[in-house]
Amino acid sequence: MPSRKPIRALVVDDSHFVRTVVSDILEKQDINVVDTARNGAEAVQKVAELSPDVVTMDVEMPEMGGIEAVDVIMNENPTPILMLSAHTEEGAQTTFDALEKGAIDFYPKPGGEVSTRLSNHEEKLASLVRSVAAAEVSQRSVEHETPEPAKNRTYVNYPTLLMGSSTGGPQVVEHILSSLPGNTDLRILIVQHMPASFTSRFARRLDSACDFDVVEGEDGLRIGGGEAVVAPGDRHLVVDSYARGRLRLRLSDDPPVHSSRPAVDPMMKSAADTITDSLVGVILTGMGKDGAAGIEALKQVGATTIAQDKSTSAVDSMPRHAIETGCVDFVKPDQSIPETILEAISTSDTS
Repeated sequence: MPSRKPIRALVVDDSHFVRTVVSDILEKQDINVVDTARNGAEAVQKVAELSPDVVTMDVEMPEMGGIEAVDVIMNENPTPILMLSAHTEEGAQTTFDALEKGAIDFYPKPGGEVSTRLSNHEEKLASLVRSVAAAEVSQRSVEHETPEPAKNRTYVNYPTLLMGSSTGGPQVVEHILSSLPGNTDLRILIVQHMPASFTSRFARRLDSACDFDVVEGEDGLRIGGGEAVVAPGDRHLVVDSYARGRLRLRLSDDPPVHSSRPAVDPMMKSAADTITDSLVGVILTGMGKDGAAGIEALKQVGATTIAQDKSTSAVDSMPRHAIETGCVDFVKPDQSIPETILEAISTSDTS
């Protein structure tokens, strides 16, 4: 059997120490570091010269910062990029800015800085680098269109939307929420594989981008129509009870599922077990098989199930595993998912 071709990485950081630590970690995990760069300008040049499979990118650097470098690289030589982000509010904001420019995912630096403590997380970092390296970047410039609302479209009572995503997911989730009209009366639960301290900023970003009131989940929180909840980092979000169109949510410290906490499966399974009204389950881009069992559970109770297609997924592993269960009703490009959701909860659609 031929050996798998090693991943070729470019490590970008203005600190020589950080470049050395990250390079050593990746090399120990059989990821070939082809070169390093001290700033964004060098990164742009070396991406053009070396065509690496993946770039790890710092944010704050002299001459050209990480966000500007991401923008240039994604326009000139599209390459999967993993941001190394500070564990701060400012770091979270710049991280989402980088994702908006085309970065695939991010890794929070322990304690706000990469140090020797990062060696305790080397397997996790290497796994994320491999996941990002597998991302498709050539299809990421799809124009998103908001569905045109039909004048006389009406919706079922008390619909609930459940969405799960991982690598490449934040921008897709934001597009979907911003494309759904508030008069749908949806209750929306979102699991995005994302560490603590970033999910609260993600919830605020979504809140400012859509018609729904979006918050980070809290234990015992109750939500009704027009409200959305993002699972907090490092806690599972599950539906505890349901009555008269209102959900009561619970946070769980149960072990990770498919190496993730929060995970999609517990959220979807609990919804299938608890909610008696209309359900729509959506699996978006991401690495791994989280969400496949949740989609099966939803389908067993008559939910409409949707998966993002391969052509628009940064990483198609999660939707592919869901599709392989045979329980997915629709496989759609990301720009078509909002309209598919609206059709699923519509009682009429007359212009």
